[in-house]
Amino acid sequence: MATPARFHSFRVNEITGAVVNSAMKVHSLLGPGLLESAYQACLAHELRNWGLEVAAEVPLPVIYQGQKLEVGYRIDLVVEGRVVIEVKSVDAIHPIHEAQLLSYMRLSGIGVGLLINFNVLQLRNGIKRMVDGKDWMK
Repeated sequence: MATPARFHSFRVNEITGAVVNSAMKVHSLLGPGLLESAYQACLAHELRNWGLEVAAEVPLPVIYQGQKLEVGYRIDLVVEGRVVIEVKSVDAIHPIHEAQLLSYMRLSGIGVGLLINFNVLQLRNGIKRMVDGKDWMK
């Protein structure tokens, strides 16, 4: 995914900080137990209020043996063209959820991602940051 020059006006840590703060606000207002789509829409709204560029349901083709295949993958949110966000509302984050985020990061060429599970009592227990395929939250 090409990253226009204007996206570099925010540093990645500022973007991820705004995402975490926004997610905390959304979680405190809505609580756990809703559908992912509700959290995704509210999080996108909050991030836009921060003045960040947010793309939702971003199509993600797979390049296989040199062929671009539209297979229906969609990234939940891309913020400033620099951070992939995968929104969940599940009982627990499993390795397959982390693998999904890493795959989206690799396929999009975006090196930073956040996996956010809103179906937790305390949101800090539902946030995982991944960078270039490495987990920074351990």
